[in-house]
Amino acid sequence: MNNVEIRRNALGAEEFLRLFTAVGWDAPGTDQVEMALANSLATFAAVSGADVVGMVRLIGDGGMSFYIKDFAVMPAAQSQGVGSALLAAVEGYVRESMRPGWAVSLELISSQGAVAFYERHGFEPRPNEWDGPGMLKMIRA
Repeated sequence: MNNVEIRRNALGAEEFLRLFTAVGWDAPGTDQVEMALANSLATFAAVSGADVVGMVRLIGDGGMSFYIKDFAVMPAAQSQGVGSALLAAVEGYVRESMRPGWAVSLELISSQGAVAFYERHGFEPRPNEWDGPGMLKMIRA
């Protein structure tokens, strides 16, 4: 997709929820999304024309750990470079945040079908020889 612009911290709850459900995820409530967006280190929206076609949130401590969350691209825009452009923007943000001599981790939990995509962008699967599996625990109210 040649005409995609990546906008930092311009993602609203409405666009977030539209993308979230477009990829088949169960949507949280608007108030929960608004809090998550407000407390993210940064958000990135891929915009084509007037439409937001992709998104990603970056969370973490800003010093040692950065975590990619809620990475979604509209099905019609997948395999057109949108995801790669979003990852490049995220990595650029992380690099801008780093001080000389720092090494930081950029982490995520991949969906089953996206492992090869992330590997092409330098991510290493877990488990590997030096690390165990990524893990997740959902807590519900």
